[in-house]
Amino acid sequence: MFVDKNAVLAGLANTPKILAAFIADIDGQRRQLLRGPGCWTIARHLDHLARVQPMLLERLQRFAAEEAPCFVPFVPPADGQPLEGDCLPEDEALAAFTDVRRRQLELLFGVGESFWTRHGSHPEYDRYTTAILVRHMLFHDYWHMYRMEELWLAKDAFLTKLE
Repeated sequence: MFVDKNAVLAGLANTPKILAAFIADIDGQRRQLLRGPGCWTIARHLDHLARVQPMLLERLQRFAAEEAPCFVPFVPPADGQPLEGDCLPEDEALAAFTDVRRRQLELLFGVGESFWTRHGSHPEYDRYTTAILVRHMLFHDYWHMYRMEELWLAKDAFLTKLE
């Protein structure tokens, strides 16, 4: 296994505290500011982080229960709209993220070593294992948090264009 399980689990466990403190630093108007075409608002990134956690928990549960699960891609709408109506209020999004992350960690701390080497299949990836999924969860969290920080602080000329 090429994933430092303890380091990744520590990162996942710390994310809710880091995310909550980070969001608290950003002015409410700035969280709603649309910086340009192809950009999400900070609030939309937070909403996305909260809404994808149940899907990730389900993937973890399937890896725990199935021999070689087959997954389908999770693709948010290209127009940047959330999957279900408006964005969750930020306090609800943070609470939802934190709650599901707790449940994910309960599962991850409760599994045996064999869990970490299970293989599944996913049409987007050449290789898909539990270790890759768990590391991907961490990277996904921090990519969105980095993007939120960039949307908060970067001047327009230096904002990464995602188009």
